[in-house]
Amino acid sequence: MVITTTPQPVPASALVDYLRRDIGLSEDALALGVRQAIQEQAPLPVTLWRFGLLNLGQLDQVLDWQDGQS
Repeated sequence: MVITTTPQPVPASALVDYLRRDIGLSEDALALGVRQAIQEQAPLPVTLWRFGLLNLGQLDQVLDWQDGQS
């Protein structure tokens, strides 16, 4: 389990759209990930990876995308 000391915001809609459109996650996978990320106060990409919904390469791709958004 990944828990941060800083509360995590609800995942941005741009991130969810990216995960759906470019990574190809289903609505059910995203719903599970968002629910768990909020409950555990953990970053969504890490939560998805921990549940096996992203592989390591996809996690890296998502993190690179997030870096490019700031």
